[in-house]
Amino acid sequence: MNTVIVTGLSGSGKSEAMNIFEDIGYYCIDNMPPLLIEKFRELSRNSFEQEKTALGVDIRGYRFFEDFRAMEEFLSEEKGDIKILFLEAREDILVRRYKMSRRSHPLSANQTMLEAIRQEREILLPLRERADYIIDTSDTDIHILREKILEFCRDKDEKKAFHLIINSFGFKHGIPIDADLVFDVRFLPNPYYIPQLKERTGNEKEVQDYVMNSEVSVEFVRRLEDMMDFLIPNYMKEGKTQLVVSIGCTGGRHRSVTVANKLYEYLDKSGYRASIHHRDASKH
Repeated sequence: MNTVIVTGLSGSGKSEAMNIFEDIGYYCIDNMPPLLIEKFRELSRNSFEQEKTALGVDIRGYRFFEDFRAMEEFLSEEKGDIKILFLEAREDILVRRYKMSRRSHPLSANQTMLEAIRQEREILLPLRERADYIIDTSDTDIHILREKILEFCRDKDEKKAFHLIINSFGFKHGIPIDADLVFDVRFLPNPYYIPQLKERTGNEKEVQDYVMNSEVSVEFVRRLEDMMDFLIPNYMKEGKTQLVVSIGCTGGRHRSVTVANKLYEYLDKSGYRASIHHRDASKH
């Protein structure tokens, strides 16, 4: 189980960071008291195992930060399993962000905004010193923040954070409105005109064999796979976490289903987190 503790200075972008972690497949809990982290991880292992979790901890629970000292041994033992991401920004940027949002700093009840920011920085210094990764968001927009977090999370299983949805459909029923990429395969051999195949679908081997018994079909699928190999890493680099690839033929029962299945098999074997949906395969 991999756990990321997301913390840092108030106003430095923790909420945006938690949204990004959620987008890339982490189970997220914000405002987690540090003392409960160990209990939560035990619960996750025993009850609803989560492979990746992101726990937001900030100064709103600063009375709990004493608990981190008591957890030093625990964190040290689990070091390879727990990472700390610390967000910060320059004082002038934090003051400007608070003034723009018209919100008050959690520690500013009896002091100025600047004094509150400096006090928080001092309180969080021990946590910053043990952080695995520090991001200064002073000159960072949401896209750069996403890129930095993806870089922080990148490992041998990074493909699993990208969700590919392969969808077959029939043009006569309309193009899926959520499609990112649409491919028209109405130029491939059509089993509809073969009586024994007409009522079957591209989920059946006989239909697949008919569609793929063509040099054009084989070449198209090969080029489609090559295109996915080129496109997906570039989408991932830009911070995209989901791609919907829709493949259409006339009715959405034969050719599109066959090609969608072939593409899904290829992406699944390539290690991506892929799912497949045949929107119109059951329609007549």
